[in-house]
Amino acid sequence: MTVAQNIKQKINRIDTGTLFGYAALGITPDEALAASKAISRLTAEGIIRRAKKGIYYKPKQSAFGEVKPREEALLSRYLFDDNKQIAYITGIRLYNRLGLTTQVPNSVRVASSEKQVKGKVGNLLIKPAKSYVKVTQGNIRFLEFLDVIKDLNVIPDLTKKDGFDYLKSEITRFDNNKEVKKLVSYGLEYPPKVKALLGALLEDSNIDSAHYKSLKDAINPMSQYQYGISPKLLPNANNWNIV
Repeated sequence: MTVAQNIKQKINRIDTGTLFGYAALGITPDEALAASKAISRLTAEGIIRRAKKGIYYKPKQSAFGEVKPREEALLSRYLFDDNKQIAYITGIRLYNRLGLTTQVPNSVRVASSEKQVKGKVGNLLIKPAKSYVKVTQGNIRFLEFLDVIKDLNVIPDLTKKDGFDYLKSEITRFDNNKEVKKLVSYGLEYPPKVKALLGALLEDSNIDSAHYKSLKDAINPMSQYQYGISPKLLPNANNWNIV
């Protein structure tokens, strides 16, 4: 069997809409040139489509024409490296998914501590964002929650009441001491205003003060943290210099 025949056979077994690269085809270094030519021919024939450099998919046909891979699938290539998650989606795209804003931007912020993630998926521009800690599959929900705290003042269309209702509801999801400790440890890597509001939320939720004392110790007692909230929304705001 030639290299071209082998590649075509393997591509036939891949589901339509699924992204794949050279690694998924098991191409060896000495087959690279022949494989490149074979893939170029298959692309020219319309059997496969190029999603980005080195990444392809088999187009799926519907009654309305060709269906492209889901945006999430295309974006996943920017979130993983060798099957290890190194980045996550943040910013307005995240806040829309969480129901905090109705806006849908034509760009997406991808946060990573390991590298700046840039690129383009169709008309969607991928822009880098900062992750304050190393990203793993296990800590993304913690980082998403902390990002909401960080950006609370600038999330489009979000009222303070709706924002705090969300935060107070979501913080109860960290429902055991181990998870609270993780949340605090990640929060300590964020800017001071995040530490202050996280501590205030934990205190307001009647969490044992031993868990968030480190947050209190980490903020400047002479600084004020601007969130524009009323005591009705957060009765203990003054304890954390939140205004």
